Amino acid sequence: SIVFYQRERRSFILITEFERHLRATNLSENTIASYLFAVRQYAAQYDGIAPKELRAYKVWLVENYKPKTVNLRLRAMNCYLESINREKWKLTFVRVQQKAFLENVISEADYTYFKKCLKRDQEIFWYFVIRFLAATGARVSELIQLKVEHVRLGYLDLYSKGGKLRRIYIPSALQKEALEWLIQEKRRDSGFVFLNRYSERITTRGISGQLKKLAIRYGLDPVVVYPHSFRHRFAKSFLERCNDIAFLADLMGHESIETTRIYLRKTATEQRTIVDKVVTW
Repeated sequence: SIVFYQRERRSFILITEFERHLRATNLSENTIASYLFAVRQYAAQYDGIAPKELRAYKVWLVENYKPKTVNLRLRAMNCYLESINREKWKLTFVRVQQKAFLENVISEADYTYFKKCLKRDQEIFWYFVIRFLAATGARVSELIQLKVEHVRLGYLDLYSKGGKLRRIYIPSALQKEALEWLIQEKRRDSGFVFLNRYSERITTRGISGQLKKLAIRYGLDPVVVYPHSFRHRFAKSFLERCNDIAFLADLMGHESIETTRIYLRKTATEQRTIVDKVVTW
């Protein structure tokens, strides 16, 4: 019908213009895709942009999604409202109840055990995947950008969403070990470090899936073996050895130090161990 066609046309224009606006910013591809998804979701349910419809969308989100997802969608809509100069219609976020402990973080003992198993079984590629994740604090999307040239330099420079430079340092021991593997064994002195069997850059999904399989092989809990778990491990281990949370926030690429404060918390297992040891009365 004509009404349906007009609605589809408005939706297409809305999304196209918003995508053009996002492309002009320094946002990551994942963030752009997430923001466009939210706007498409809104456009599929409502005919236009107005406070009443925006509030209805927020209510629908709260009824159907977890608070973190709700806030992600609201952040996208607020970004869109900024792009059309309707900041006064921006939506407030819902409160996310913070847990008093960290969940699903691989322990230092399990990380050490995992490394030993991989090295023993000559799974050197995967040994270096978890080594780089846990020793640099890199996100998996950042890990796959790593090149041999960066390993030789000892760092990888990245620009965050706000255009801020973040340097991911490669500790000297890891740098030396990785260069021996890459240059002496693999005969590679340039290009991306982590390639798949087709000599193409491995995907983040490929890394996540294989880590789960390896966890099962070595009797580790698959729930704690995923790429971001090793980033958490980096942060926890760093704070245990260097109690400089501001420096850690810079290393992690956090916009706010409040985000980094979660690593001051214990995991549920650590809390239980302390309680069992301390409470003797």
